[in-house]
Amino acid sequence: MAVKIIIKRSVPELSREEIYPLLKKLREYALNQDGYISGETLRNFDNPDEFIVIGTWRSLEDWKAWEAHPKRQELQASIDMLLSRKTEYGAYYYA
Repeated sequence: MAVKIIIKRSVPELSREEIYPLLKKLREYALNQDGYISGETLRNFDNPDEFIVIGTWRSLEDWKAWEAHPKRQELQASIDMLLSRKTEYGAYYYA
C-alpha cells in the first residue's frame, strides 16, 4: 500500500542558503531508492519559515529503509544541526 510521508521543518531565512543544497541532495538520493514514487516541497504562505515535504512511497517498509540509510542519516543530522531542532515526520495512508 502506498504511503505519504509528511516532513515538517522550520527553516529561518538565515539558514536557507545552507539548507537548500542539503535538501536537494536528499531529494536526489531519494529518487534512486526502491519504492520512491514522488515528492513535493511546500512553503507556508502565512509562515514562510515553515516547509512541508510530502513524499509518496510504495510502502512504509520502503520509506523506513530510506529513513535508516546511512547517507540519509548523515544529511538529516546536518540539517537538524543547522536548524537547531529535530525534523518532524509522520507516515500516512489512504483511509
